[in-house]
Amino acid sequence: MGFDTDAIHAGEKPDLTGHPSGDVVVPIHLSSTFARRDVDSPTGGFEYSRSGNPTRFALEQKLAAIENARYGLAFSSGLAAETTICLSLLKDGDHVVAFDDLYGGTRRLFTKVFQERFGIEFSFVDARDPENVKEEIRNNTRLVWLESPTNPLVRLCDIEEIAGIAHDASAMVVVDNTFASPYFQQPIRFGADVVVHSTTKYINGHSDSVGGAVVTSDDILYRKLRFHQNAAGAILSPFDSFLVARGIKTLALRMERHEKNAFAIAQFLSGHEKVAAVHYPGLASHPQYALAQRQMTGFSGMLSFELKGRKTHVKKFLRNLHLFALAESLGGVESLIEHPATMTHASVPHAERKKVGVNDSLVRVSVGIENAEDLIADLDQAFGAL
Repeated sequence: MGFDTDAIHAGEKPDLTGHPSGDVVVPIHLSSTFARRDVDSPTGGFEYSRSGNPTRFALEQKLAAIENARYGLAFSSGLAAETTICLSLLKDGDHVVAFDDLYGGTRRLFTKVFQERFGIEFSFVDARDPENVKEEIRNNTRLVWLESPTNPLVRLCDIEEIAGIAHDASAMVVVDNTFASPYFQQPIRFGADVVVHSTTKYINGHSDSVGGAVVTSDDILYRKLRFHQNAAGAILSPFDSFLVARGIKTLALRMERHEKNAFAIAQFLSGHEKVAAVHYPGLASHPQYALAQRQMTGFSGMLSFELKGRKTHVKKFLRNLHLFALAESLGGVESLIEHPATMTHASVPHAERKKVGVNDSLVRVSVGIENAEDLIADLDQAFGAL
């Protein structure tokens, strides 16, 4: 079925058997435990809400459907999802090749937790060139970890080519698909073994739930992930599962508006005298525009740009905005703006940020679904205050 249909109906078929209520929307099952008739097996398939909950299960079916995969798992946060992947697939002495342009929290998790405390090695490379990934693969490489588009420089990598390189070396490929959302990109179609999301962002879309998701079509991998999720307890609550499932139902409509507004703003910024550079894959000037057209069905609502002048100019510009909330996170219906060097990527050492290209003049924008003319007018007046 089509994406829009799956987003609404997957996991939520009304129960009209036995003594049904006929709920069109899956109820919020708040029960922590579930009674059974027989000692040997749970009557309805559920025994304890950490191990499985009907509301969360419905969401997990929906997550799998919209990523064109077989299995989905819902977590308490995006980082909880990433932690579970690492716990499931890595051990002391293993090696991971990762895109150097990553969300700051992901990089902190890798370097400060899994590298320093668990002896897992990480190599960060510019994955825009697949040869850079190939050169870093070793005999002990177990994972290749990608973001596409990346946070915050909105860079892309060729998922299909890199998946081929990784699989030739018996390594798995994880793709963080948060910036694109499943509506505009489905990495499993290009050979990714695992897709991870912060559902806090586009998938929920309303800035009122923190959560994460892992999606795969591999039976063995799914069982490993589910075991470690249950063992560690990194599960999404029933209420948050309800919120995320509700958000998914409008994902297609929201993403179309996010993209339309982002494109208009990217064009406005590209012609502005106070802007040094704009990073948005929907612009023909983006170095990977052709790859974006081939790999994605749309360009999403995330962009970043570099402001001319000193860091003080950036701070003044951000303080003078009215419609754009100065806040971390992204993917909500409201427009957000932030300064990566001092906010989302502050945990990345300055030298590493500079090496990747996250400089003090960089501004990241999550374009919402408001009226585009109003958003552009707000940016214009903030530029005028400089």
